[in-house]
Amino acid sequence: MRASKLSAAALRRAGMALAAVVAVTTGAATMSASAAAPLTVAAALSAQDGRSAAVTGYIVGQPTATNTVIKSGFTGDTAFAIADSAAESSTSRMLYVQVTAAYRSAFGLQSNPGLMGRSVTVTGTLTAYFSHGGLKDPTAMSLTGSSPAPSASPTGSGGPYDNTYYASAIGKTGSSLRTALHNIIKVQTKITYDQVWEALKVTDQDPNNAGNVILIYSGRSQSKSTNGGGVNDWNREHVWPQSHGSFGTATGPGTDLHHLRPEDVTVNSTRGNKDFDLGGSTVSEAPGNYTDADSWEPRNAVKGDVARMIMYMAIRYEGEDGWPNLEMNNSVNGSVPYLGRLSVLLQWNLQDPPDTFEKRRNQVIYDSWQGNRNPFIDHPEWATAIWGG
Repeated sequence: MRASKLSAAALRRAGMALAAVVAVTTGAATMSASAAAPLTVAAALSAQDGRSAAVTGYIVGQPTATNTVIKSGFTGDTAFAIADSAAESSTSRMLYVQVTAAYRSAFGLQSNPGLMGRSVTVTGTLTAYFSHGGLKDPTAMSLTGSSPAPSASPTGSGGPYDNTYYASAIGKTGSSLRTALHNIIKVQTKITYDQVWEALKVTDQDPNNAGNVILIYSGRSQSKSTNGGGVNDWNREHVWPQSHGSFGTATGPGTDLHHLRPEDVTVNSTRGNKDFDLGGSTVSEAPGNYTDADSWEPRNAVKGDVARMIMYMAIRYEGEDGWPNLEMNNSVNGSVPYLGRLSVLLQWNLQDPPDTFEKRRNQVIYDSWQGNRNPFIDHPEWATAIWGG
């Protein structure tokens, strides 16, 4: 009997030990599963098969189209893009993340622009979003790291391109800054004058009506399809007039999108090749603009836009590429290749800082057309650092 009882006790002890082993093993398996490292963005882009997964990456912008991610001037809280590098600029290496209602107050970029550059872990379904590699229907979102340390920038407030695109310019002023920026922005894809038509339909699209463009001086929203030479059509305004650089419409400064904008044909003709200055009579077809015999004053909402376009041209075209050395001066109707009035343009740059429309336009030109940026939109303070105030 005793032997039988010992056997039973031994069996009970063995059973308890086995249960403990099973529990420990199961717990270890559970802990292993929960602690599994999240996917990188590169791995997530290669696994677009509907599986649920956690992905960690840096927030690099807001996707607005298949190949477009804006870095500032955010228009909504419904999506953000992440990448394996906080400085990533290629949309092909970004994962587009849907931000559903439950997460928008904390993770929407329009409401929380300070999230740019932060590391985040998101869990959801790996599937196409904006016809691009994406993660939809999130079940968890959390910040997983601190912001990357910003680079020192004595001449600026910092920006997402300071560690990459502008790396050679950061910390410089005066002629050194000017030379550095020229060497950066002169690297660009050049387009034809015919391509300008299609580009302007994208760069200057009305944010409230995708079928229209916004005309720079009149501010009118007009159908994209009404481009041409008719009285009420819109055409291609050279903000730096062709005659102030003898470049015409040939590929180069004559087709550089950073100073080309849509405008009503007759308003464009009225502006002609006038320099920029204050005063004059009201332009009847473009209220808020003023003109006299030798100058043009644009409406307040685009004064800074005009100034920064002119500044871009003065830095981009330095007498290389077979084109004249474009320069700003403090005169009106000055000789080629000058354009004024410098003191007024510097004033306008301060008076009208870059807005959402201007920032988006700069990004679209960079991402989809020319591959170069207008540095004075990213860093308006660089105008004073180069030309004084």
